[in-house]
Amino acid sequence: MNGSPPNNMETKERANATVAKLLESSHSPKPASTHDVEKAEPEIGTTVHLQRRLQSRHLQMIAIGGTIGTGLFIGSGGALANAGPAGALIAYAFVGTLVYSVMVALGEMATYIPISGAFTAYAARFVDPSKTDYCYWSPDLNIGIFIGVFWAVITAINFLPVSFYGEVEFYFASIKVLTVVGFLIFGICIDAGAGQNGYLGFHTWNRPGAFAEHIVENNPSLAKFVGFWAVLIQAGFSYQGTELVAIAAGETMNPRKTVPAAIKKTFYRILLFFVGAIFFIGLLVPYDNQDLLNGTTDAASSPFVIAAKLAGVPVLPSLINAVLLTVVLSAANSNVYSGSRILVGLANERFAPRALTLTTNGGVPYVAVAFTSAFGLLGFMNESSSGGTVFNWLVNITGVAGFISWTCIGIAHIAFMRALEARGVSRDTLPYKAMGQPWFTWYGVGFNILIILTQGFTSFMPWSTSNFFVAYVSLILFVVLYVGHKLVFRTKFVKAIEADLDTGRTEIDEMYFEEVVPTTWYGKIGHWLLG
Repeated sequence: MNGSPPNNMETKERANATVAKLLESSHSPKPASTHDVEKAEPEIGTTVHLQRRLQSRHLQMIAIGGTIGTGLFIGSGGALANAGPAGALIAYAFVGTLVYSVMVALGEMATYIPISGAFTAYAARFVDPSKTDYCYWSPDLNIGIFIGVFWAVITAINFLPVSFYGEVEFYFASIKVLTVVGFLIFGICIDAGAGQNGYLGFHTWNRPGAFAEHIVENNPSLAKFVGFWAVLIQAGFSYQGTELVAIAAGETMNPRKTVPAAIKKTFYRILLFFVGAIFFIGLLVPYDNQDLLNGTTDAASSPFVIAAKLAGVPVLPSLINAVLLTVVLSAANSNVYSGSRILVGLANERFAPRALTLTTNGGVPYVAVAFTSAFGLLGFMNESSSGGTVFNWLVNITGVAGFISWTCIGIAHIAFMRALEARGVSRDTLPYKAMGQPWFTWYGVGFNILIILTQGFTSFMPWSTSNFFVAYVSLILFVVLYVGHKLVFRTKFVKAIEADLDTGRTEIDEMYFEEVVPTTWYGKIGHWLLG
């Protein structure tokens, strides 16, 4: 979206005044200490109080680990049961394109202005300030013991310097990647005839079929479409977490090189890990398998485990159970990290208490980490009989909130491009230029909104008031909070010519990052794989 500055003289004068004001603030003296909120107030949008200690390999694995989770290892079984092998494959591939549209949009903004808080700050700057259980232990032990131990460990990790978080997440993600790659190789071998059932080929696509009928009766075509649409929603939940790349941009060395590298490889990882896994699951497991339909959420219902059982490999369930434990710990670790950094970004933009910006000497926002990790104590609700009900509500709130976040990212990117045009900045000059813009972002925004509005369609088949509120409580909360903030604070939509494109960007322009070029063959291979 290239363009020239507006011709209107008054608009030019306003633009010049805006730029001058921004430049003046960017060159103002920095506070003596960013660790004492009483002595120094952090500058809006800056990242100086956080330290850039995440390396390229950390960011690459954060990008992978953010997407591979229980949605793939467990949830994919439900997707296969609802839509069939072809329906699930198409659904995951389609939602993968939506994810990629979000990632390239976010990447364009995060490389140009790599600040803490990421997309929450972008929405405030460019659009509107108002817009911003798996067990692998003895069943005789009380579950509260493990909740407490894991909570303490995850909290402790996040109180350490961010480089330590990066190392932990690097190894967590490595385990997940090796598991998926191993399953892909396993799938090729079993389908080619290495299992107890001999050559399989595409037999599951013929019997019981390529598409499954879901909910609707006496109308096979509509029932197959309903199954496909239900999996679109489920696939979206599986993909959520890719935004971690942009959130980590504020603590990454040389973000203008490492962030684009992670973004560019996201699409290929989506194809390999998600679409590839769903494809082989559909070849090895028929969608009417009873283990898929038992409604449990443990390793026994994982299509990875079911495929191994059908092939006559009984040892795999224990391995998958161990991997699931790693997946859950990785998710908790990432959630504390991302939640605390988003709070820092909100505080920087004056939408949260300033105390959340307090950091240790190692650059860790300890107040934000403590506040975020405190919500982990809700895990002790599993000790009560109603814990499961409350948990389902929380899962739905956070799940749909992911789609809302993706939509806000897309809207912020559209506004970002308009701000660039208004200032006469060509997108060709950006550190990372997203493809097919602005149409690719509009594509993502449109379908994300459609999924948000229709994700609770099963509550109408037949009508269920309880299911309706479970499905739409997150959307209702978003609308109430957004409208409430606008009414109380009387905020206005940000005009393109007045959008802040400088704060947090000039800081990176003045930094120098030493680039280490590998010289050994194994070093070059590692650099190609991990950035």
